Amino acid sequence: MLVLIAVSIQVHAQMKIEFNKDLEAYTRSLVTELDRIPDTRKEQLNEIGDFLASKLQKEEIYNALFVCTHNSRRSHLSDTWFKYALMFYGVDNLKSYSGGLEATGFHPNTIAALDRAGFTTSHNSSVDNPVVSISPAKFPVWRMQSKVYSHEVNPKSKFAAVMVCSDADKSCPLVPGAEGRFALPYQDPRYYDNTPAQDLKYDQSTREIAREMFYLADYIKKELILKIEVTKR
Repeated sequence: MLVLIAVSIQVHAQMKIEFNKDLEAYTRSLVTELDRIPDTRKEQLNEIGDFLASKLQKEEIYNALFVCTHNSRRSHLSDTWFKYALMFYGVDNLKSYSGGLEATGFHPNTIAALDRAGFTTSHNSSVDNPVVSISPAKFPVWRMQSKVYSHEVNPKSKFAAVMVCSDADKSCPLVPGAEGRFALPYQDPRYYDNTPAQDLKYDQSTREIAREMFYLADYIKKELILKIEVTKR
């Protein structure tokens, strides 16, 4: 399995992906901020990273499932940024998903925040629960929709469940099929909907989640490289 990971890393290193210009600028700034993450949060992220890296050493493909109450804001932000971070750092064997305790809709304010960060998004705004197309470049295009965590498109085995809101963490102590379950709560920006602070708060949530998902993907990549180097000795 380590040989497959090594090949994947080498192939990705040779690829040149032209990210959206605004997202590229956002990313250049973002990667300088990883040291701003508090040590207590880094410990939580490292625990998740250690688990996922250890699974990737044994499995050809492994999965992360981000769970919140409505699958409308924080879980979608986590899923989107983790997808992008895995792509950015070249962790090709790890896949990201999201779900909620119930399905409502991918909230328009969340979509707008991703637009401002530089992603290309499109959706039918007249639909209550639209499929939202999100892309960091010309490809890939991720089609995302609010859904329950047990939805058929989400993994049923070989996955870690990451609970990104306190309500979901308390209400869902067991996620069927998950081999690991972790609490990584974020503050909900919905409390600022329809206020003058709305865009600012969504942008702050987006930045915090982006920063931590980049830290997590970078940590996993470093752990995988370390394992490869150890086997060469």
